[in-house]
Amino acid sequence: MMTGLEYTCIGAFFRYRIVGVWLALVVGTAFALGAFPGTARAARVVELARDGRPTVRDDPLVSLSAMTPAPGVADASVHQAPARVAVGRTVLVHLARLYRSHQIDRNVYRADRASFISALAEVKRLSRPRAAELKAVIWNLGAMAAGGKFIPSRLPALFLTLDRNRQWWRAGPLLSYGQRVEFAGSQLVWEYYPGQGIELQELGSFGKADWYCTAGPKHAAQCGAMLTELIPLAAERSGGLTWEYYFEFDGGAPPWTSAMSQGTALQTLADAFRSLGNSEYLQVARRALPLFSAAPPSGIAVRTRLGARYLQYSFAAARTEDVLNGFLQSLIGLHDYADVSGNATAGRLFAAGDAEARAEVPHFDTGAWSLFQPGEEDSLDYHKLVIGFLRQLCTITAAPVYCTTARHFELDLKTPPALQIFTARVPAKSSSTIRFDVSKLSRVGITVLDDGRTVFRTSAEFSHGSHGFVVPALARTGTYIVRLDATDLAGNYSQVSSNLYVAHQRPQ
Repeated sequence: MMTGLEYTCIGAFFRYRIVGVWLALVVGTAFALGAFPGTARAARVVELARDGRPTVRDDPLVSLSAMTPAPGVADASVHQAPARVAVGRTVLVHLARLYRSHQIDRNVYRADRASFISALAEVKRLSRPRAAELKAVIWNLGAMAAGGKFIPSRLPALFLTLDRNRQWWRAGPLLSYGQRVEFAGSQLVWEYYPGQGIELQELGSFGKADWYCTAGPKHAAQCGAMLTELIPLAAERSGGLTWEYYFEFDGGAPPWTSAMSQGTALQTLADAFRSLGNSEYLQVARRALPLFSAAPPSGIAVRTRLGARYLQYSFAAARTEDVLNGFLQSLIGLHDYADVSGNATAGRLFAAGDAEARAEVPHFDTGAWSLFQPGEEDSLDYHKLVIGFLRQLCTITAAPVYCTTARHFELDLKTPPALQIFTARVPAKSSSTIRFDVSKLSRVGITVLDDGRTVFRTSAEFSHGSHGFVVPALARTGTYIVRLDATDLAGNYSQVSSNLYVAHQRPQ
């Protein structure tokens, strides 16, 4: 799925006005990146203390699922990076140009220059696996500088990422893919991508902030504190502001952005205004709207006959369809901001996306499960996530397509997979294929029985549709029993059996 981001997206979040919390359900939004609270377990987060010691804890506001579906990230060694000196010169030259042209002041120039020089020096002191991760971050920085992507508004996020990676790989433990990371004194959520270092999870961070902004007065201060961290990390793009990603992902080169994270930012800023009454949050949200009018790769809007589709990834412009959950969440964010601000542009952007989504949603229903994107079924967490988004849009619009599809997907959670065996006859003394059909992504097992005795058994995971098991040669001619059983992602089980006749091959 994009490989799927997990079974990463991307994490994602669900806001549904019921009591209950990815732990025990809570009133409001708990953005859990990959699923919604109440359906996923809290993630184990590694936090680096100020003294450099790591601690492991469960964060109920971050989900267990990876936040961005995994595209099969390669090791850092795949980077054909220029020599360290060349990369260093490129970054330092471009920093100096920004300073000499008065685009950044002396303090910013000196701080960022010192940060970069420290990172180059740190690489030489690190063991190979740690150095490879920090080198990858340095390489991305150099590639952006060489590509003319070094603009002043990006520097805060870029050099924060560099500093955090230097800090982590000097003192923190080695990590596994998708591990969530935090730092003492900050609420920002980071995620580890092998060969890319730890990267700021804008989606996860805004989702976590939104929980604070909707969880009542006791958490209002944390809502404001998180936005104080997040707002300055926005970059100028498409004539407005967006919160970008600064690592290579699924063929996309940094910097790239996402309709889902942008929509979540809008929703969080709207909820922060409701919670704190600070109109500056609405002004920041207004500056985040242009991304929804600009075409990729700068923006995320693809014009359609009915309205507009908002892309999960700004580099995915070639796709005729995109990730459903990201599209739906971007609509919810646009609606929330339009509702609280009365902004007419946001209202028009929501209407354009809503018209397209109503037409597209049925194509993401296989009849037995939801699709992440065309041809690829959702994970269990994403399936539940989409149900939440559809419920929310049902409440907002009362459109039958949202309400009905949400009910279909809810029934899918309780409906066993349907199985059908097509093969009834195979030749003796020769391997053969037993063809079958399964209605949804499931673990399917096959058992071949000869007079009650098991002669072959195996299992594998299959998507919905027609597939086959290769069965080794069956020596005896006559009738066998073939039994198929399937367990879907929700744990529903089904089984079917049929006769299999093994016959001598006819002479050619």
